[in-house]
Amino acid sequence: MPKLLFAILAVLLVAVPVDAATMYISDQFTVPLRRGPSSTHRILHAGLPSGMALETISEDKAAGYTEVRTPTGTEGWIETQYLTAEPVAKDRLTAANRRVQALETELKSVRENYQQARGTGASAESRSNELSKDLAKAQNELAEIKRVSATSIAQYEENKKLKSTNQELQAQVSQLSERVNQLERNAALRWFLAGGVLVVAGLVLGVMIKARPKRSSWA
Repeated sequence: MPKLLFAILAVLLVAVPVDAATMYISDQFTVPLRRGPSSTHRILHAGLPSGMALETISEDKAAGYTEVRTPTGTEGWIETQYLTAEPVAKDRLTAANRRVQALETELKSVRENYQQARGTGASAESRSNELSKDLAKAQNELAEIKRVSATSIAQYEENKKLKSTNQELQAQVSQLSERVNQLERNAALRWFLAGGVLVVAGLVLGVMIKARPKRSSWA
């Protein structure tokens, strides 16, 4: 009975359903979508792009994978570490730039109207001050997003270098493995040839012994 309860708990912990929510692929250049929650499962999509919005279905915390659905309806598993609850830095950077530009345009328009209608200057000046504060806040947010984005770009470049180095090392390992296999085949061939020589030498020696004339008992 305890074993049955343990098995039921293990099954429940493998894939825990989660409320449907929108998650985003974090600042990685591409992330593979797999059929199951491990790196050994078949890849359904070789590279989901950074910033893609995904709908979460369930999560396997033990394996570190989350089951998701792409905008096209494809369902699969992705490493949880690549998911983030917020849009990635490049998308936030674009939105922040648009916000700053809109605030700057509105602020310019308010200041021009203030100069043209001084009778309503108090209200316009109040709005101008509010916009100035909003603009300063947006500019600070933009600076922070640019800093985060720069860090992501640096990590991306480092990941590319590591991936290239890993591929080179794998190629070297493959070459060394092939060399070892070739040496083993050569060694086996030498032993085979040596055995063949010994067999032939034994046959020749046997023939020579049989071919020797027998001495007469009178000699």
